[in-house]
Amino acid sequence: MQTTAAVLRTLGAARPYADSRPLSLETVTLDPPGRDEVLVAVKAAGLCHSDLSVINGDRPRPLPMALGHEAAGVVEALGEGVTDLEIGDHVVMVFMPSCGHCDPCAGGRPALCEPGAAANGRGELLGGGRRVHGAEGDLNHHLGCSAFAAHAVVSRRSLVKVDRDLPFEHAALFGCAVLTGVGAVVNTAGVRAGQSVAVVGLGGVGLSSVLGALAAGASPVVAVDLSEEKLALARSLGAVATVNAGDADAVEQVRALTGGGAEFVFEMAGSVRALEAAWRMTRRGGTTVTAGLPPPEAALAVNVVQLVAEERTLKGSYIGTCVPGRDIPRYVALFRQGRLPVDRLLSGTIGLERINAAFDDLADGRTVRTVIKF
Repeated sequence: MQTTAAVLRTLGAARPYADSRPLSLETVTLDPPGRDEVLVAVKAAGLCHSDLSVINGDRPRPLPMALGHEAAGVVEALGEGVTDLEIGDHVVMVFMPSCGHCDPCAGGRPALCEPGAAANGRGELLGGGRRVHGAEGDLNHHLGCSAFAAHAVVSRRSLVKVDRDLPFEHAALFGCAVLTGVGAVVNTAGVRAGQSVAVVGLGGVGLSSVLGALAAGASPVVAVDLSEEKLALARSLGAVATVNAGDADAVEQVRALTGGGAEFVFEMAGSVRALEAAWRMTRRGGTTVTAGLPPPEAALAVNVVQLVAEERTLKGSYIGTCVPGRDIPRYVALFRQGRLPVDRLLSGTIGLERINAAFDDLADGRTVRTVIKF
């Protein structure tokens, strides 16, 4: 079948993207779903910093690529072997497919699936190869999803079924922002009620971490960012205090607000400078967690004596150390109970034709999550 997709052919386009248009809307051809694959009619797709980092060249991916990885839609066709979904089911896409058989998957850590990571790195689906084609040949898949398109063929292992009455623009957020941000708090860090938390970087993932910390009963929860608008949103969501990261004494403010440093500090800005600040905001015996993805060459210097003598922990978190089939339904249930108001992260909805300008807004920090509706 043919469909429309946003295709990236070059990295590092000049700003503004509204003029340079790094993403071109193209008519592409989709193969029918193969074994263990599904054809999804995409209904909503969120714009994430992980997409932006491919466009600007910070996270190089094989090109040309059909971009997009945070989405929700409706099952339209099933490949051979898919018996646990039906046509018409509503699904959320997950950007790390898990094979279920490698050592990490067998050990309960599907976010670290080795075949899934290898397929994503090659721009292929988990089953191997590419299912989307342009006028000049194959197009690479973005993280197994390629969701900035009216339709996508994905691995069954990239999908989680959700309730049909969940609005698509909200459902899409659970595939990346919520899964990563909330998961970093409850899975990676294991935050418990009454423990202190600071979150550095208030994009969709960072604000999801704020929500996750509040849902876990953390206290106090301190939010840190350069944007006064995002700090105000964090306060309205329940953060007891906010600190502007541009203040010369930002670290000292956080340490004072948390009685000598937070027990858990989450860095979600994707910069070494932010991670350095997060490390300094963490108390003795505390844990610094990062889910930010700076350029591959970025490196962090840590004082080893401090690491040892203060029994500090520095942890990475990928997709919130998630088990998607377990975690997404749990987070959706919390959303329905009003304990995880992820709809408040939605900055607005647009049509696919506005995608380049919307990435300008994201790059300039004017939005949290803009969602394309199809």
